[in-house]
Amino acid sequence: MGKSLVIVESPAKAKTINKYLGSDYTVKASMGHVKDLPKKELGVDVKNGFKPTYKIIPSKARTIQELKAAAAKADAIYLATDPDREGEAIGAHLRDLLHSKKKKFYRVLFNEITREAVREAFEHPGEIDAHLVDAQQARRILDRLVGYQVSPLLWEKVKRGISAGRVQTVALRLIVEREREIQAFEKREYWTILANLEGRHPPAFDARVAKLQGKDLEIPDQTTADQHVAALKSAEFLVRSVETREKSKYPVPPFITSKLQQESVRKLHFTAKKTMMLAQRLYEGVELGEEGSVGLITYMRTDSTRVAESALSAVRGYIQKSFGDAYLPPEPIRYKSKKGAQDAHEAIRPSSVERTPESVRPFLGSDEFKLYKLIWQRFVASQMKPALFDQTTIEIGAGDYLLRATGSVEKFNGFRAGRSSKPSRRRASAGPRPMPQSFRLSRTATTSRNSRDASTPPNSAWSRATCW
Repeated sequence: MGKSLVIVESPAKAKTINKYLGSDYTVKASMGHVKDLPKKELGVDVKNGFKPTYKIIPSKARTIQELKAAAAKADAIYLATDPDREGEAIGAHLRDLLHSKKKKFYRVLFNEITREAVREAFEHPGEIDAHLVDAQQARRILDRLVGYQVSPLLWEKVKRGISAGRVQTVALRLIVEREREIQAFEKREYWTILANLEGRHPPAFDARVAKLQGKDLEIPDQTTADQHVAALKSAEFLVRSVETREKSKYPVPPFITSKLQQESVRKLHFTAKKTMMLAQRLYEGVELGEEGSVGLITYMRTDSTRVAESALSAVRGYIQKSFGDAYLPPEPIRYKSKKGAQDAHEAIRPSSVERTPESVRPFLGSDEFKLYKLIWQRFVASQMKPALFDQTTIEIGAGDYLLRATGSVEKFNGFRAGRSSKPSRRRASAGPRPMPQSFRLSRTATTSRNSRDASTPPNSAWSRATCW
């Protein structure tokens, strides 16, 4: 009995999978797509149902010959390309190129490259999903049709050699429309007045002038601000009410693709392209010393916040062990995906929560470590209890004016403790500056008035991460 042939896209993925399958399987890489529309012609018969003409990519000729040679020796061929439209299309093209009546083709899907996930996929193989292949083909045809019409216009108006397509054209319109909004925006000046107050005991704190004669106060210019400050100088400041309420701050779901890119830009200053390149490496496998090549995260192209039950059980066990029962909710938290999400894959999470960022740090590059830490911490925090704060609001009367000051003190750090890859049951530091408890005993206060101006801002320009 001959070996079975397994085909994936990349050598890194092939190396990781080969370790799990054993000697009965030969794992080869296609190095991405093997067929595509021709470069120098439209390749789409617009008059005949938009029928595409696919050709072998010239640079893949040698790879295809190697795959054919390996397929000739195999009894069965498993197509283990990525679990998305692109992966399905690559699998379909490989099946067409390697077609043989004597060979049986199987499609295997796994969301993470771990021993358990890979073996489960090979125990329950399926077939190529024609609907996903058609979806990828429609997208590719649209790319070509739009690109062939728009690119020549860009060569004439902007610069020769640049290109456009289905995504770039829409993104450009969004950017232009937002830029026009920014240019047309009329700023409106407004002023706020802060009183620096101190009770019988320090510290001093700021209270904002909120109302005049019971109505919200709007201050359009400095002259008006100066008039209000002058009126406040002769007023007596009296505490009207002190109210303390418990506020909860809840964790956010594990990452989907767009949120990962946005957070990576904001916290790590990575471009979206760099983020996805690093995530691909973490997904396909990283050498972890004696453990060999291991896929550290689940598939990184997803719009779903769903998490597998086995992963929920594992992370809850980790939270209980590392942080204690106080941090563990009674039931797993199940987040709803946004309306219209395809929900084809899980959220982006570590393949094993036990592989903490610090434990794998010696095997990762600096940027790989930063991204893995971001993903790991977000996932762990997503299954922890909310943080609790005592929020105190003090209302102060000054003649016809009402001033308001708000502050909070953290009671329980909850999911905020999960932001550290080194578990600690100590409280995290408080967020907003706390209100002085001693002020509750004071009925009067002195003040130094401060007025400041600002203007209403326009919408911000789109960035690589927010243009989603």
